[in-house]
Amino acid sequence: LKVRVVRSSPPSSQFKATFQESYQVYKRYQMVIHKDPPDKPTINQVRLVPVSFEDPQFKSSFNQSATLFAKYQMAIHKDTPSECGENEFTRFLCDSPLEAENAPTGPECGYGSFHQQYWLDGKIVAVGVIDILPYCVSSVYLYYDPDYSFLSLGVYSALR
Repeated sequence: LKVRVVRSSPPSSQFKATFQESYQVYKRYQMVIHKDPPDKPTINQVRLVPVSFEDPQFKSSFNQSATLFAKYQMAIHKDTPSECGENEFTRFLCDSPLEAENAPTGPECGYGSFHQQYWLDGKIVAVGVIDILPYCVSSVYLYYDPDYSFLSLGVYSALR
Protein backbone atom coordinates (compact mmCIF):
# COMPACT_ATOMS: atom_id res chain seq x y z
CA LEU A 1 0.00 0.00 0.00
CA LYS A 2 1.34 3.37 -0.97
CA VAL A 3 -0.28 6.53 0.37
CA ARG A 4 0.42 9.83 -1.32
CA VAL A 5 -0.68 13.27 -0.17
CA VAL A 6 -1.44 15.58 -3.06
CA ARG A 7 -2.43 19.21 -2.80
CA SER A 8 -6.04 19.70 -3.85
CA SER A 9 -6.28 23.46 -3.36
CA PRO A 10 -4.78 24.97 -5.34
CA PRO A 11 -4.72 21.79 -7.44
CA SER A 12 -1.23 20.36 -7.85
CA SER A 13 -0.12 18.64 -11.05
CA GLN A 14 -0.38 15.26 -9.23
CA PHE A 15 -3.95 16.07 -8.19
CA LYS A 16 -4.91 17.01 -11.73
CA ALA A 17 -3.20 13.91 -13.16
CA THR A 18 -5.04 11.53 -10.81
CA PHE A 19 -8.37 13.33 -10.50
CA GLN A 20 -10.41 11.10 -12.82
CA GLU A 21 -9.02 7.90 -11.30
CA SER A 22 -9.67 9.18 -7.76
CA TYR A 23 -13.16 10.26 -8.71
CA GLN A 24 -13.95 6.81 -10.15
CA VAL A 25 -12.80 5.12 -6.91
CA TYR A 26 -14.94 7.55 -4.90
CA LYS A 27 -17.96 7.00 -7.14
CA ARG A 28 -17.62 3.20 -6.88
CA TYR A 29 -17.30 3.48 -3.09
CA GLN A 30 -20.48 5.55 -2.92
CA MET A 31 -22.36 3.06 -5.12
CA VAL A 32 -21.18 -0.07 -3.28
CA ILE A 33 -21.13 1.13 0.33
CA HIS A 34 -23.91 3.73 0.29
CA LYS A 35 -25.97 2.16 -2.51
CA ASP A 36 -25.95 5.44 -4.41
CA PRO A 37 -27.26 5.29 -7.96
CA PRO A 38 -24.51 6.05 -10.52
CA ASP A 39 -25.99 9.46 -11.27
CA LYS A 40 -26.62 10.59 -7.66
CA PRO A 41 -25.08 13.98 -6.95
CA THR A 42 -22.64 13.73 -4.06
CA ILE A 43 -21.28 17.25 -3.71
CA ASN A 44 -23.16 17.98 -0.48
CA GLN A 45 -22.60 14.68 1.33
CA VAL A 46 -19.71 16.11 3.36
CA ARG A 47 -20.04 19.68 4.55
CA LEU A 48 -17.44 21.73 6.36
CA VAL A 49 -19.42 24.06 8.59
CA PRO A 50 -17.80 26.78 10.72
CA VAL A 51 -18.64 26.44 14.41
CA SER A 52 -20.58 29.66 14.75
CA PHE A 53 -24.16 30.31 15.76
CA GLU A 54 -24.10 33.10 13.19
CA ASP A 55 -23.48 30.64 10.35
CA PRO A 56 -26.80 29.61 8.71
CA GLN A 57 -25.69 26.01 7.98
CA PHE A 58 -24.44 25.56 11.55
CA LYS A 59 -27.65 26.97 13.01
CA SER A 60 -29.91 24.92 10.75
CA SER A 61 -28.13 21.67 11.58
CA PHE A 62 -27.49 22.32 15.30
CA ASN A 63 -30.46 20.35 16.65
CA GLN A 64 -29.74 17.37 14.41
CA SER A 65 -26.05 17.43 15.43
CA ALA A 66 -26.87 17.72 19.14
CA THR A 67 -29.37 14.85 18.93
CA LEU A 68 -26.84 12.67 17.11
CA PHE A 69 -24.19 13.54 19.73
CA ALA A 70 -26.52 12.41 22.54
CA LYS A 71 -27.37 9.17 20.72
CA TYR A 72 -23.66 8.45 20.21
CA GLN A 73 -22.65 9.30 23.78
CA MET A 74 -25.40 7.12 25.29
CA ALA A 75 -24.77 4.15 22.98
CA ILE A 76 -20.97 4.18 22.80
CA HIS A 77 -19.92 5.78 26.11
CA LYS A 78 -22.99 4.82 28.18
CA ASP A 79 -23.59 8.44 29.22
CA THR A 80 -26.89 9.33 30.82
CA PRO A 81 -29.20 11.76 29.00
CA SER A 82 -28.29 14.51 31.47
CA GLU A 83 -24.60 14.08 30.63
CA CYS A 84 -25.08 14.71 26.93
CA GLY A 85 -27.75 17.37 26.66
CA GLU A 86 -27.64 20.46 24.47
CA ASN A 87 -25.67 22.49 27.03
CA GLU A 88 -23.03 19.76 27.38
CA PHE A 89 -22.83 19.42 23.60
CA THR A 90 -22.33 23.18 23.20
CA ARG A 91 -19.73 23.37 25.97
CA PHE A 92 -17.79 20.33 24.72
CA LEU A 93 -17.93 20.67 20.92
CA CYS A 94 -19.19 24.13 19.97
CA ASP A 95 -17.48 26.58 22.32
CA SER A 96 -13.98 27.04 20.96
CA PRO A 97 -11.17 29.34 22.06
CA LEU A 98 -10.10 29.69 18.41
CA GLU A 99 -10.98 32.84 16.54
CA ALA A 100 -12.13 32.42 12.95
CA GLU A 101 -9.64 33.93 10.53
CA ASN A 102 -9.55 34.23 6.76
CA ALA A 103 -5.91 34.82 5.86
CA PRO A 104 -5.21 35.72 2.21
CA THR A 105 -2.70 32.87 1.93
CA GLY A 106 -4.77 30.40 3.97
CA PRO A 107 -7.34 27.81 2.95
CA GLU A 108 -10.56 28.94 1.28
CA CYS A 109 -12.60 27.94 4.34
CA GLY A 110 -10.32 29.94 6.64
CA TYR A 111 -8.82 28.94 9.98
CA GLY A 112 -10.79 28.04 13.08
CA SER A 113 -13.08 25.35 14.45
CA PHE A 114 -15.34 23.39 12.13
CA HIS A 115 -17.89 20.59 12.16
CA GLN A 116 -17.26 18.28 9.22
CA GLN A 117 -20.74 16.85 8.72
CA TYR A 118 -21.26 13.55 6.92
CA TRP A 119 -24.71 13.42 5.31
CA LEU A 120 -26.50 10.37 3.98
CA ASP A 121 -30.02 10.42 2.55
CA GLY A 122 -30.66 13.91 3.89
CA LYS A 123 -29.52 13.34 7.48
CA ILE A 124 -26.29 13.74 9.39
CA VAL A 125 -24.72 10.34 10.15
CA ALA A 126 -21.39 11.56 11.55
CA VAL A 127 -19.66 14.76 12.62
CA GLY A 128 -15.92 15.29 12.83
CA VAL A 129 -15.05 18.25 15.01
CA ILE A 130 -11.83 19.68 13.62
CA ASP A 131 -9.62 22.72 14.04
CA ILE A 132 -7.97 24.03 10.90
CA LEU A 133 -4.77 25.86 11.81
CA PRO A 134 -1.95 27.37 9.73
CA TYR A 135 0.29 24.31 9.98
CA CYS A 136 -2.06 21.44 10.80
CA VAL A 137 -5.56 20.07 11.01
CA SER A 138 -6.46 18.78 14.46
CA SER A 139 -9.17 16.16 14.88
CA VAL A 140 -10.85 17.13 18.14
CA TYR A 141 -13.66 14.57 18.27
CA LEU A 142 -15.80 12.38 16.06
CA TYR A 143 -19.28 11.14 16.78
CA TYR A 144 -21.52 9.08 14.54
CA ASP A 145 -24.88 7.37 14.41
CA PRO A 146 -24.30 3.93 15.97
CA ASP A 147 -26.81 2.50 13.47
CA TYR A 148 -24.14 3.17 10.82
CA SER A 149 -21.16 1.72 12.69
CA PHE A 150 -20.78 -0.89 9.94
CA LEU A 151 -19.52 1.92 7.68
CA SER A 152 -16.45 2.50 9.89
CA LEU A 153 -17.03 6.25 9.73
CA GLY A 154 -14.21 6.95 12.21
CA VAL A 155 -11.71 5.27 9.90
CA TYR A 156 -13.18 7.03 6.87
CA SER A 157 -13.01 10.38 8.66
CA ALA A 158 -9.40 9.86 9.72
CA LEU A 159 -8.38 8.96 6.18
CA ARG A 160 -10.32 11.87 4.73
